[in-house]
Amino acid sequence: MIDCLFCKIVAGEIPADIVYENEFTLAFRDINPQAPTHVLVIPRRHIATINDLAGDETSLVGEMFLTAKEVAHMEGIADEGYRTVMNCNRAAGQTVFHIHLHVLGGRDLNWPPG
Repeated sequence: MIDCLFCKIVAGEIPADIVYENEFTLAFRDINPQAPTHVLVIPRRHIATINDLAGDETSLVGEMFLTAKEVAHMEGIADEGYRTVMNCNRAAGQTVFHIHLHVLGGRDLNWPPG
């Protein structure tokens, strides 16, 4: 997707503080962190929203969560606890239309989140 910010990060056209990557996903620090650890996990392939996922992409979503687990271990928050969040569409807070999984930790996270 030509105008997608996250696609440009995947392509190396826009710099990001990358913390982990594999052939399916890329994880980088959020530029507006909401917790001491706030990393975004994205698929390398463009998918705009959760609503756009197809049945054959279940393994890709699984890869995103496996990446989140790896990031949590690397960041030292796995044992203490962390939150993963995916927003779908504007009313839920999605601002970049390329699915992404927020990995948040490093402080107590209240419930409900807001």
